[in-house]
Amino acid sequence: MIRIKRRASIAALSAPIVMMLGSFMLQEALGQTSSADRAALSRQAFMDISAVLKHPRCLKCHTSVDYPQQGDDQHRHLFNVRRGPDDRGAAALRCQTCHQADNHEASGVPGAPGWRLAPLRMTWDGLSPGQLCRALLDPARGGMTAQTLVEHLRTERLVAWAWHPGRNSRGDLRQQPPLSHEQFVALAHNWVELGAACPE
Repeated sequence: MIRIKRRASIAALSAPIVMMLGSFMLQEALGQTSSADRAALSRQAFMDISAVLKHPRCLKCHTSVDYPQQGDDQHRHLFNVRRGPDDRGAAALRCQTCHQADNHEASGVPGAPGWRLAPLRMTWDGLSPGQLCRALLDPARGGMTAQTLVEHLRTERLVAWAWHPGRNSRGDLRQQPPLSHEQFVALAHNWVELGAACPE
């Protein structure tokens, strides 16, 4: 547990440094880049970001159904657990009943602070990368600007859990997203710095 927390705190410190260095190099490169090239680079950055956003670690929370999902195959949550009116479970089966602030190693129950489903307005299963990009930038859906979204991705502990998902009930390590958290945040920052352009 201590090792995971130490790694998380190192990652939290290194992400802003990566972003600052990336921003400096990006600004240097942009001095000679046309607006069309900037838009193309921004769209490519989002395509890279979408590989994480479309990963099971994210899709299971950003789902359009009335129940949580489990496993990389995204099967229906056991015990008929429901979303509930506040996305934190129905009255008799609240998410925090089982999902604590940390992963439970003995049972394999995952945990992170504030465990919940994303609101239905922020569902993105079935969306193409372009549709997902536009949904994230839609204030009626996400309620964030491009800049506050990057900060959310960098600091939200439930987002960071995806890179520390622990083991399942069989003792197998859960899959992590295809990019490190630092790479993911740096790409998101670059996407915004380049104009937050969306793929078609």
